[in-house]
Amino acid sequence: MRVTSFGDPGVLVPGEAPDPVAGPGQVVVEVSVAGITFVETQIRRGVDRWQARPEPPYVPGGTVAGRVGPLGEDVDPDWSGRRVVAGTGESGGFAERAVAAARDLIPVPEGLGLPEALALYPDGGTALGLVEGARIRPGEWVLVEAAGGGVGSLLVQLARAAGARVVGAARGARKLELARDLGAEVVVDYSDPDWAKRVREATGGAGPDVVFDGVGGEIGLAAFEVTADGGRFSVHGASSGEVTAIDPARARRHGVEVIGIEQLFGFGPKMRHWAGRVMSEAVAGRIRPVIGQTFPLDRAADAHAAIESRGALGKTLLLV
Repeated sequence: MRVTSFGDPGVLVPGEAPDPVAGPGQVVVEVSVAGITFVETQIRRGVDRWQARPEPPYVPGGTVAGRVGPLGEDVDPDWSGRRVVAGTGESGGFAERAVAAARDLIPVPEGLGLPEALALYPDGGTALGLVEGARIRPGEWVLVEAAGGGVGSLLVQLARAAGARVVGAARGARKLELARDLGAEVVVDYSDPDWAKRVREATGGAGPDVVFDGVGGEIGLAAFEVTADGGRFSVHGASSGEVTAIDPARARRHGVEVIGIEQLFGFGPKMRHWAGRVMSEAVAGRIRPVIGQTFPLDRAADAHAAIESRGALGKTLLLV
């Protein structure tokens, strides 16, 4: 599937290309599942301001799961035929075959399906990195924005596993029900104008000790305003289109540590390790990847539209 020009999901159209060839240090992955992120939908629209803009036509998709096929030079032959998840770089995943660097391959453990593995990569590694960076302590209140999404649903579970009491914030009854099912003690709908007030009340008036802000904009700002004095405000996304703008002087007055979105830039070297850990947790039944909806490859436009509608639960995947 190619993006022929920047625009709405309809610019995603099927096409054909020669089989990719693995270069030195690379492999060809026979793709079974392709991942999608919200950021990729914004890149397709041409409105994302943080990623390098590809030149249409291009094949989107930065993560895949499948079996390793042909190997390039200097690749360990033991990779041949193994089930893996892999990053493809900025593009190339919406295809039957994709090239990945051997150093980026992550083996999928027995007992875990390829869709479930891809639902945990990179979202699971990102969530684990955020939780470690926020230094959650048992008994603390944690607010998770977008608690029904791919990263948010994992943050709810990881915060609970760390001994926290979780407030899950999302939009709509289905997402709130999911957040509660995953362990959120309290759920709030941020389409309610008084949602932030409800968060403060639920936390005994003090506010949450930790906030995971994946939405930004007005929602992120409202979440910052109810963060407990001495708390941590961790930013990892801006699905609203704007990163939360925090007044440093106000943060200092209330002793709130702002862990900015730039934290993500340091995650890269640790992602393989974190992904392996969350996959092991999933095999053990302690983490549940949430796959809300799947689409065949030729309906990639519908998958993008589902994500942009904000109605998608958990992770949205393409089955190839």
